[in-house]
Amino acid sequence: MIRNVIMNAPTATFRSINPSTGQTLNTDYPSQGLEDVEKACHLAAHAFPIYRESSPDLRAAFLELIAENIIGLGDQLIQMASAETGLPVARITGERARTVNQLRIFADVVREGSWADIRIDHAMPRREPLPRSDLRLRKVGLGPVAVFGASNFPLAFSTAGGDTASALAAGCPVVLKAHPAHAGTSLLVASAIRSAIEACRLHEGVFQHLTGQGNELGTLLVNDSRIKAVGFTGSRAGGLALVAVAAARREPIPVYAEMSSVNPVFLMAGALRDRAAMLGEAFISSLSMGAGQFCTNPGIVFAVDGPDLTRFEQAAIEALSKTRAATMLTAGIHRSYETGVERIASSEGVEQLARGCASEGVNQGQGAIFATNAEVFRKNSELREEVFGASSVIVRCPNVETMVALARDMEGQLTSTLHLADEDYDDAKQLLPVLEDRCGRLLVNGWPTGVEVCHAMVHGGPFPATSDTRTTSVGSMAIDRFLRPICYQDFPDSLLPTSLKEENPLKFPRREA
Repeated sequence: MIRNVIMNAPTATFRSINPSTGQTLNTDYPSQGLEDVEKACHLAAHAFPIYRESSPDLRAAFLELIAENIIGLGDQLIQMASAETGLPVARITGERARTVNQLRIFADVVREGSWADIRIDHAMPRREPLPRSDLRLRKVGLGPVAVFGASNFPLAFSTAGGDTASALAAGCPVVLKAHPAHAGTSLLVASAIRSAIEACRLHEGVFQHLTGQGNELGTLLVNDSRIKAVGFTGSRAGGLALVAVAAARREPIPVYAEMSSVNPVFLMAGALRDRAAMLGEAFISSLSMGAGQFCTNPGIVFAVDGPDLTRFEQAAIEALSKTRAATMLTAGIHRSYETGVERIASSEGVEQLARGCASEGVNQGQGAIFATNAEVFRKNSELREEVFGASSVIVRCPNVETMVALARDMEGQLTSTLHLADEDYDDAKQLLPVLEDRCGRLLVNGWPTGVEVCHAMVHGGPFPATSDTRTTSVGSMAIDRFLRPICYQDFPDSLLPTSLKEENPLKFPRREA
């Protein structure tokens, strides 16, 4: 499938690089441009009115078949993704399972029907002083959605990842801009989607795939008038650039960008007293997982200074000193990480506590932990900025009140974590209202890395964690991003869409009055 795509490609090409060796892989991928964007968006726009009204069973079967086809790619997909990202085979295998599971979850969501949010207010012709019309509401897809593959999840947040799955579930065609770091992986998954389109006899415009380096291709895509929403996971700079492009269009469109988060962790007194060493080890395990290349990495730790915090720091130092550096996803990400670590290390009033073990090879990210006091942290806004990788700052506070005050100064976050014992509940109650205003997911006695794909998950938060605090990019509620409501007033039953007909042939849940 990859060979067939490339045979018809433009002359300009690029190659992906194995970040663990620095070697360029031997397959050329097309650098696509305006004509390709035009064709992809044309096809997506033509597919939309048909796909939007496709039956729930067909749409669900389509999602399930994509999942089956991804599994059917077998070792070829695993090996390609590992070569292009430097991630171990076990991690890629687990990510494939997550990708498949979220496709199946959205298939269940489509069949169940609550996503359509059916509301019916029956006519009341004899109501005084004025009669009421028959009013019926359903939600429908927005239109073609531009999805950008993420660097750190070549499967679960990329070609058939959460944004694509939720958009397709909503009845929206997808135009996918592959991440250039894993173009081969993306094309393989795209072949699985295209095979499902053919088997389900859907319009080819339901899914279109674009490859290329640089920012121009993405800008062209978001600027196309046929695109009605954008899904993005990546840096703050990249997300805000797309938000600016979308806002400047003649018809502005929503950009659902998941961007930047340091995911503060608050260690309360009782928890530190009871399990300081255990917490220190678990902190490093979470911080260093996957070379720290997770958007939920614990980038800041707050605690009241004293002997118990010292024990925590000593355990963290010891654990990190035994943690070997790991391959980062690209040379650019590795450079940015080292620059960020150096910026923190050179900051006045900041102490470098430890670096992880060095490893042979290129693009190896050594973990780093730092410590400072509350006053330095309050004055230095750079310490609150995300360093994408296994880097974290421990902030030594004089008391809980200072922790609360510093929490108020934090930007929006994906997560905030509390480690506490029973005796810490009163102190936690001071923090909770502040944290609720600043994040999308609150944890107690856990670590933020690891995002469950389920119905109750929120992977979002106030700016700059995301560009729209009302949404999530993980979990079944992600479908809401790509839906809009329509009200039908006094329609004869024969003209109503199937989901709103009086007999309810789809058996969707309804709110009726």
